[in-house]
Amino acid sequence: MLKRVALWVMYDGTAFSGYQVQPGKRTVQLEVEKALRTLHKGTDVRVHASGRTDTGVHARGQVLHFDSPLMIPTERWPKAINSCLPEDVRIIEASYVQADFHSRYAAVKKEYRYRVFTPKHPDVWRRNTTFHFPYSIDFERVKKAASYLLGTHDFSSFCASNTDVQDKVRTLYELEVCKQGDEIVFRLVGSGFLYNMVRIIVGTLLEVGIGKRVPDELATILEAEDRTKAGKTAPGNGLFLWKVSYEYEIFSDEF
Repeated sequence: MLKRVALWVMYDGTAFSGYQVQPGKRTVQLEVEKALRTLHKGTDVRVHASGRTDTGVHARGQVLHFDSPLMIPTERWPKAINSCLPEDVRIIEASYVQADFHSRYAAVKKEYRYRVFTPKHPDVWRRNTTFHFPYSIDFERVKKAASYLLGTHDFSSFCASNTDVQDKVRTLYELEVCKQGDEIVFRLVGSGFLYNMVRIIVGTLLEVGIGKRVPDELATILEAEDRTKAGKTAPGNGLFLWKVSYEYEIFSDEF
């Protein structure tokens, strides 16, 4: 009998061509499915994710699920899978879930964080996990601009133009901007996010922060429902899928 297993997964996206399997490319899904194939003695196992991440994007709280006939205690799944994975992907916890659970469609909220490094000189140790943006940022301008994005809106202006998603209405519950040492951290919590939505929002808010745009312009950009009205797309290396929430807690540890 097959049982459905949910996984809490962390990965450093630097050396991956995103999450989803692509011919001839190293991806997170490829590595996890290879590990599961080894544990299942050569049988292919398909994994499903809460969402796809692009090249260079990281995850602290990705959630995957798959079906398995193996009767392995939940506490042993992480060690078993990790023994077959490269070091830039780690399974933190596993949990048996209901047969109709789906890591993507059952999600009720997602949290992303974006890190910006602002000093003049780049930091070689953080080049893969922060966006180097060596400018002085006016926090009050950024916070005022961010306030226009809270709530339920059509986020077409903050979505990659090549997406095939028809419904671009999403709810943004929280958008915080804070300074942590020599970094600026953007924290966004929403019902879901469109392709490149977080990176376009961050890129636009940074333009506000350096005086290239005025805060009130965010309302106009939203109303336009036109990608060309918003700012540049911030690079993927500063972005983290931080947490995925469901109607009930799946994992016992602090997510």
